[in-house]
Amino acid sequence: MVSLLSEASLQLRRQVLEKEFSRINDRQREAVFTVNGPLLVLAGAGSGKTTVLVNRIANLIRYGSAYQDTASQLSEQDIADMQEYLHHDTPLSEITRSHLAVSPVAPWHILAITFTNKAAGELKQRLANMLGEAGSQVWASTFHSSCARILRQFGDRLDYSTHFTIYDSDDSKRLMKNCLKELGVDEKILSCKVVLNEISRAKDTLTTPKAYQQAAGDDNRTATIARAYQMYQQHLKEADAMDFDDLISCTVQLLQENPDVLEHFQKKFRYIMVDEYQDTDHAQYVLIKLLAGTDGNLCVVGDDDQSIYKFRGATIENILSFEKTFPTAKTIRLEQNYRSTQTILNAANAVISNNKERKGKTLWTKNPVGSKIQTHTAINEQDEADYIGKQILEGVADGRKFSDYAILYRMNTQSSALEKNFVKSGIPYRIIGGLRFYERKEIRDMIAYLSVINNASDEMRLRRIINQPKRSIGDKTLAAASQIADQLGESVFYVIDHANEFEPLKRTAPKLLQFAHIMRGFMDMNESGSHTLKELYDKVLEDTNYIASLGNPANLEVQDRISNLRQLESNIQQYEEENGELASLDGFLQEVSLMTDIDNYDDKADTVVMMTMHSAKGLEFPVVFLPGFEDGIFPGVQAIYSPEQLEEERRLAYVAITRAREQLYILNAQSRMIFGSTNRNRPSRFLQEIPEELMEHTAARSWKQPKPGTALPVSSKEVREAAMESALHFGAPQSAQAHKALQFRPGDQVEHRAFGKGMVLSVTPMGNDHLLEIAFESKGTKRIMANFAHLKRA
Repeated sequence: MVSLLSEASLQLRRQVLEKEFSRINDRQREAVFTVNGPLLVLAGAGSGKTTVLVNRIANLIRYGSAYQDTASQLSEQDIADMQEYLHHDTPLSEITRSHLAVSPVAPWHILAITFTNKAAGELKQRLANMLGEAGSQVWASTFHSSCARILRQFGDRLDYSTHFTIYDSDDSKRLMKNCLKELGVDEKILSCKVVLNEISRAKDTLTTPKAYQQAAGDDNRTATIARAYQMYQQHLKEADAMDFDDLISCTVQLLQENPDVLEHFQKKFRYIMVDEYQDTDHAQYVLIKLLAGTDGNLCVVGDDDQSIYKFRGATIENILSFEKTFPTAKTIRLEQNYRSTQTILNAANAVISNNKERKGKTLWTKNPVGSKIQTHTAINEQDEADYIGKQILEGVADGRKFSDYAILYRMNTQSSALEKNFVKSGIPYRIIGGLRFYERKEIRDMIAYLSVINNASDEMRLRRIINQPKRSIGDKTLAAASQIADQLGESVFYVIDHANEFEPLKRTAPKLLQFAHIMRGFMDMNESGSHTLKELYDKVLEDTNYIASLGNPANLEVQDRISNLRQLESNIQQYEEENGELASLDGFLQEVSLMTDIDNYDDKADTVVMMTMHSAKGLEFPVVFLPGFEDGIFPGVQAIYSPEQLEEERRLAYVAITRAREQLYILNAQSRMIFGSTNRNRPSRFLQEIPEELMEHTAARSWKQPKPGTALPVSSKEVREAAMESALHFGAPQSAQAHKALQFRPGDQVEHRAFGKGMVLSVTPMGNDHLLEIAFESKGTKRIMANFAHLKRA
């Protein structure tokens, strides 16, 4: 009987598990069931890598190594239940499920690392949906968040407190400017940006200031950077702060120098999964190798064809040499695409096949063949923008949403012509990568207040807020306080808090003490634990009189800034609701500091999205426009003469093409003005690598040049300012001559192909055109330039 039961379990176990995961394809299931040892999953664009990660984690938690393990613990009743499940879809009992499992893994023994908070959030949500409470116990986060969490626990081994501050790029820039000033370095000769980039590369390769200094030799420039590096790290340590790169390099240092800490996390993380492995740099590679050990259960998911971040330190060699690093590794290719039409995939396959540094795979899909790729040659960048705007408006008129459209460009400067056209045409849009919410001055000020409350040693943030609002505390006073702090080995805040004890500060002591008293109140409020973060934030706004200091609340700009401050309050409240008892000021500041542009992307807003190709990685859209496919623009001039750079640019083209689900437009212009000079570029070699039978070509036949003396279109900024002015002065009288020339007047009923019927609210002369403010019945109020509106009288 035992042998019969064993025979039955061997046959049934895998059948049941395959049915449990029948919603995924064969290759995905193979990755899900390969749970032990090193595993490389080469996941092509749109091949469902997140689905693989989620299901693999679910399989580990529910069934462990049941698919590979032939050990049988099944009873006759279990076998009967399994047969009923297979043949009649009768649900398995929880008892049978538990008997089916072999060495299931506790969720807290699983580490899943992603590159963005957005990806980590999606992974957590899907795990929670599939596994319930167990899903939330998986350690799923970004590299930086994971390292910050480790350092909060063991940072004291490196002489950091548990409340260390994480500096963002703006904080780093301010600190480096101070360092260069102290060193007497002229920023015109050696810029802050160049020095920080060099330091970032050093940290990516785990090069310490001392090692960097030794490598400098007699090179004066490198030696100067080495001194700046040393001073920068010293000031960071004094402020109990780390920058983004430190989070990784310090964690590596912690694990390398503390065997007990390394052993702790190797035992904790018995199963490690890394998403987007092709984007890892050397420091991240070393970190993962340390945590996984020699023969650890490490699964990396990535696509060598989407390695596009070399400028950030990412090295494609990490994924290309994975089998060499882990000789026992298994490799699985995911080539079925669930996103795009076969036409789009054929184009992407054709382009990327020209690269030599790749493992090789061919994307295919069960989706329809789809329409041909639309390629269009415009006269110049304005004509290119006009073509894109018209295609979007026609699509919306035919039933699409604005959010169906994305415009991906190689350089941020390409957005200018597009933005001007969209403003004039009334097309709603967002630029991902512009001024982010947390980069706005008023938000940075409030974050600085909260940071000093959390970490009084944070001198950089302290300097930012000590005169926000104005308190008449000058630079000389701060310099004196800083000097005293250096001599005492104390923080600057300590000196300010005891200002009356130091002779150089006696004159300004009352102001300093008043500031310190206010901050102490906030710190006590935070440490008491009896108030919510929202209450603390409201108290900061109230006691500092920050809102009153912004100016007249009737001013539109002031209203906008106050609105931003209230939005921050909402963000704090949302953070508390999501984290419950675990919510803390320290946690909120960490979450904010590690946010990226793409974390702010809201796919529910009905607007056209504009962003660089790099920013679009991981996203998808029904319709994608790729402007500027010209040699010299994409690929850039430098890349054309470097085989290695050219291959990276081609991978970027592959990423851009595969963002499109249904329709792809690729555009080039006969001439284009970039950085003040007009160039005539040939169509991109990447465009020429797409087979002709996949494309449908069009070209601009004529473009109306403005007559001599005609006022050129105004900038988008001026349009916005005029629009706000129009809102303030609704119904302002126009001259008789202007009224005579107008085609539309306030009160006119009009019809727009995309926006439908509406009524003209105001008409404002602007250059050689007029700004129309129109209330549409279904789309709300729009501001459109008359020459771009294509309106009809209703």
